[in-house]
Amino acid sequence: MPAKATGAGASSSSATIEVPAPRRSVIPGGTLYRGNEGMWSWVLHRITGIAIYFFLLVHILDTALIRVSPEAYNIVIGAYKTPIMGLGELALVGAIGFHALNGLRIILVDFWGVGTRHHKAMFYGVLGVWAVLMLGFAPRHLMHVFGG
Repeated sequence: MPAKATGAGASSSSATIEVPAPRRSVIPGGTLYRGNEGMWSWVLHRITGIAIYFFLLVHILDTALIRVSPEAYNIVIGAYKTPIMGLGELALVGAIGFHALNGLRIILVDFWGVGTRHHKAMFYGVLGVWAVLMLGFAPRHLMHVFGG
């Protein structure tokens, strides 16, 4: 039912303004994002960005360790030559690759006139190119890590 509003100094001869009642918007599932490509692209971009940031932080700290104690630096570098860290390197390369390709997709969505219309196709393109690059990198890297 619309509410009626009149001005503060309105006389009885002034017109009445009808203000519609606010509409209740019901979003199915309770959230605006329902697991579509745009949401997953956003989530993965943030996760990979944070992971890369923390890798760079650790990398700067372990490299700076050589100035403090060369022996401690050698111990840290020795720990990096384990298979667990080799798998971590594979994850790091995967994160960097996805973050870079998705960043290019975001640039296209922002600056290409029809980018928003094709953002889903571009997301699947990013996943496809990323998978091809990882399939090229992973076997060679894992052979090196596990001594093959």
